[in-house]
Amino acid sequence: MDPEQAITQRARRRGSTTPAAGAHPARTAEREAPAGRPVVEFRGVSKHYPGGDVGLDQATFAVGREEFVFLVGATGSGKSTVMRLLIKEVEPTEGSIRVAGHELGEIKHRKVPFYRRNIGVVFQDFKLLPNRTVYDNVAYALQVTGGTRKEIRAKVPDILRLTGLSTKLHNYPDQLSGGEQQRVSIARAFVNHPPLLLADEPTGNLDPETSIDIMRLLYRINRTGTTVLVATHDQAMVDKMRRRVLELSSGRIVRDEATGLYTRDESTREFAQRLRAPGTRPPGI
Repeated sequence: MDPEQAITQRARRRGSTTPAAGAHPARTAEREAPAGRPVVEFRGVSKHYPGGDVGLDQATFAVGREEFVFLVGATGSGKSTVMRLLIKEVEPTEGSIRVAGHELGEIKHRKVPFYRRNIGVVFQDFKLLPNRTVYDNVAYALQVTGGTRKEIRAKVPDILRLTGLSTKLHNYPDQLSGGEQQRVSIARAFVNHPPLLLADEPTGNLDPETSIDIMRLLYRINRTGTTVLVATHDQAMVDKMRRRVLELSSGRIVRDEATGLYTRDESTREFAQRLRAPGTRPPGI
């Protein structure tokens, strides 16, 4: 059995477990949302920053179980605000946010670290522990959530094989390439098998070929049952993968396409109007 199959089976077994009555959302966030219930749900969410800047403006959308979604838009459109709200780095000015069936507004401040430990997050700048090996960086994510030595010994090698790092487990971050460091970051984010994995510009510092490998890895993780939400400016990657696309502009959701491109497809009428505009006629037409 390959690592992806083993991980998929574990995720399915985990999904069949019912949370205990009265369990706190922060402690049960790692369980998958019941079938049919969105993993992420924004209802009329706005975020206004001091000084008058608008991060989000009445954003309403839902991301279902096992979906792979790209969040696109210009700098300042609201992508980072969505990510910051999902990890409770900031609070919404108004509206409701639910993750894996739990209302984020009900999670008390002291419980936020527990919640964050059960949401996988991949950053553009990796955020690895420089004085720990690849193995220890990934194992740390299990240690802080109370994982036993037996659990760590079972899970970490599987994740390192899945991410193509099985020959690098004793290396330190400064001995790795940028792509390998991002793989460690993804392995660490996924080792707890979270219901949701957030990736904020995961290919922003990588060359095109390495970016393809990273997106392929995120797709493999998605196939094991984890919902993946990727904020990105990588137009070529979005266009190649043709996954669901949510586009933000000035804090508003302006487009939601099931298999979209980075930019919206032009209608025949829009194309004709553009051709009639002065100075826009393509050569040879």
